[in-house]
Amino acid sequence: MEVKLWNDKREREMYENFAELYAIIKATEKLEKAYIRDIISPSEYEAECQKLIAHFKTLSSTLKDTIPSIERFMDTYKMDCPAALNRLVVSGVPATVEHRAAASASSTASAANVAECVQYFITAMDALKLEMKAVDEIYPILSDLLTSLTKLSMLPQDFEGKIKTKEWIGRLSKMGAADELTVQQVRQLLFDLDSSYNAFMAALPNAGT
Repeated sequence: MEVKLWNDKREREMYENFAELYAIIKATEKLEKAYIRDIISPSEYEAECQKLIAHFKTLSSTLKDTIPSIERFMDTYKMDCPAALNRLVVSGVPATVEHRAAASASSTASAANVAECVQYFITAMDALKLEMKAVDEIYPILSDLLTSLTKLSMLPQDFEGKIKTKEWIGRLSKMGAADELTVQQVRQLLFDLDSSYNAFMAALPNAGT
């Protein structure tokens, strides 16, 4: 005895769309696992994932009145596909695209931090050369420099610039705001800053190339 799942053409199309959506979700789950396990190359993964995401977006838009929630659809049909849910619904782009975007953002942030460090190094040395010797004039600049250096993950914890800047901040914090550095202290701080700046530039990727 043949059992019909639909009563008319409209119902038939609806169930066919359900089946297609089900297949897309399952295929995406398998693709994500294959990519994680290095069974498929990044380029192959990205091409297939783009197709699945495009099909999913088109189909889910068509079914938005029938299936307002993909999560509910997956629960109804007992689909345990968390990777597919993340890729199709949450992310909407292949993992490879996400990784490239993250790397680009990280690179941009690092470049901005490097520029900031250079600016604070030069500002600190210029301030001393302009005979700014008061603690309340020098301390904020060194504090900004240390904060900026700390943001750069490429620099080791024992980086010369960090250590020397911390030492100077420690000395200044024990002095009064109106106290001034002696000629010898100014000369030493300027020497330490210049040495740290040169070490900083040498530590940057592709320095000297």
